[in-house]
Amino acid sequence: MDYALALALGLLGSLHCAAMCGPLLLALPVPPGGAGRFVAGRVVYQFGRITTYALFGVIAGLAGKSLFVIGAQRWLSIALGVAILTGLLCSKKIALAAPVVRLVGKLKSAMGAQLQQRSFRSLVLLGMLNGLLPCGLVYVALAGAVARGTILSGVGWMLAFGLGTLPMMLGISLSGKILPPTFRMKLRRAIPFSVCLLATLLILRGMALGIPFLSPDLATGVCCTVH
Repeated sequence: MDYALALALGLLGSLHCAAMCGPLLLALPVPPGGAGRFVAGRVVYQFGRITTYALFGVIAGLAGKSLFVIGAQRWLSIALGVAILTGLLCSKKIALAAPVVRLVGKLKSAMGAQLQQRSFRSLVLLGMLNGLLPCGLVYVALAGAVARGTILSGVGWMLAFGLGTLPMMLGISLSGKILPPTFRMKLRRAIPFSVCLLATLLILRGMALGIPFLSPDLATGVCCTVH
């Protein structure tokens, strides 16, 4: 797998993010000052959000590295790919568990408090808290990060995903809209294809067919040397 896939997943997935987080982006507080501080505030918000993704990448990389050591990474990679494909085929939404609902409630309360502030610090915190909200596309990206097998690669994968979401999310926060609704709808149809591609690559990676980049031989440690 290449980081380009994570970037593409972020680019396409940001259309979903725009629908879910658009109202929040438009409600972000504006630091006192001129237009320069307005733009800087929107940038630091995105910095906070992508920082959370990078921290997730550390955790995912640690998990992938541990699984590689015990020889279970192949099977996890296959299991993750199958789980993603299964999720695409399931049309019914799964209700969030009560603890998750409570956690989301606490996150939203914390975000509400920060929305009342007008400092760069509050914008960074808002971005980091936003990155913690449950999101299916982030979970898909994390699956790819785990399969990378190293901490550095896991962080790099999540950073690439986060950077992929940046143009759309930053554009909305700066202008209120970035693409016409009809064009957004057409592009959103491509999201399942990118997710399906990632799932397929995870399965191929787990099969360890000895194909460089696409399906390296995990048993010989190639996964830790190919980035």
